[in-house]
Amino acid sequence: MAKSSMGWLWHRWLAHVGMMNLAKLLKDNHILGLTNVNFEKDRICSACQAGKQVGAPHPPKSIMTTAQPLELINMDLFGPVAYISFRGNKYGLVIVDDYSRFTWVFFVYDKCQVQDKVKTFIRSAQKGLVFPSRK
Repeated sequence: MAKSSMGWLWHRWLAHVGMMNLAKLLKDNHILGLTNVNFEKDRICSACQAGKQVGAPHPPKSIMTTAQPLELINMDLFGPVAYISFRGNKYGLVIVDDYSRFTWVFFVYDKCQVQDKVKTFIRSAQKGLVFPSRK
């Protein structure tokens, strides 16, 4: 096998690490038993090229896809946060209404409490209690 082909084989074996890094590993004798291998970037690795390709961004929405509040809600759970709250909560649940962009934030101690929070939120939404009253 040619020196160059062996270099590309090592490139694949070591999770597509750069050829300059492989040459440095060879020069500093960090890989035992590796001698007489030429790490030249004489061609393009198709897997590396595919991994660096960026897809087209989603087009912005110009029309509203929901017709009423709470028809579509988006949820996100974040945590554990670096600083625990006074009550010991480590996680946050964010719920955003797609129609009104109204946002609710709930804090929970553990991830297992999220299901109960979502159920409580849905029950409140069905009763019409989630939006503040406008007087």
